Amino acid sequence: MAFLHKDPIACQIKSFIKNIFGFTPRHLDIYKMALLHRSLSQKDAVAGKLNNERLEYLGDAVLGAITADFLFRKFPLAPEGQLTEMRSKIVCRANLNALSRKIGLDKQVIVDAHVHGKSVNGDAFEAIMGAIYLDLGYEKTKKVFIHRILMTQLDLETLLTEEKNFKSKALSWAQKRRMQLSFTHEEFDNKSNKLYKVSLLIDGEQRAEGEGYTIKQAEQAAAEQFCQEIED
Repeated sequence: MAFLHKDPIACQIKSFIKNIFGFTPRHLDIYKMALLHRSLSQKDAVAGKLNNERLEYLGDAVLGAITADFLFRKFPLAPEGQLTEMRSKIVCRANLNALSRKIGLDKQVIVDAHVHGKSVNGDAFEAIMGAIYLDLGYEKTKKVFIHRILMTQLDLETLLTEEKNFKSKALSWAQKRRMQLSFTHEEFDNKSNKLYKVSLLIDGEQRAEGEGYTIKQAEQAAAEQFCQEIED
């Protein structure tokens, strides 16, 4: 099922991509798909339901790779654990949600009016990055993200030094409801490093998972996932 290139929504998306990302998209169908939330999925006889979830998956991987490469070059002496933590701050759901609102992407998302999940806009940003990757390829996508987003839309110094204590937020949520929050830990060998996997439990029921090169990082990752869940 192909989207018509000359419809009003496609024209609006074309203008948005040009203004924010600095280039004219070649394949508008991909970008329209990137902004189509699953709540308004369209049906196709061959592909089934059409929405932005597959592009979100792709964009998440592309963003992670570009950000990792950028940080690796920008901080040549930073250890692996620190680079991982910095990357997580840039691509975390809360930051992508805020970034989407800042650039006006939230106004472009095609979503059911009754859907209020706070991850919708961050998911759409990932999907747009997936669309750009399919349209332009990796190297051009890398340049677009670094020069049009990382260097202009984000205050990297503040973002990378900001301490976001999701664990404290999760503990406070549980205490207010007289519920018991706990963590379980697993340790794995990841080449030359130890990798920790943590499960966050509420009254003994697993609610979130996280990984990190220290137990603290893994607990924060699990707590961030949980905080996103309770916000949604």
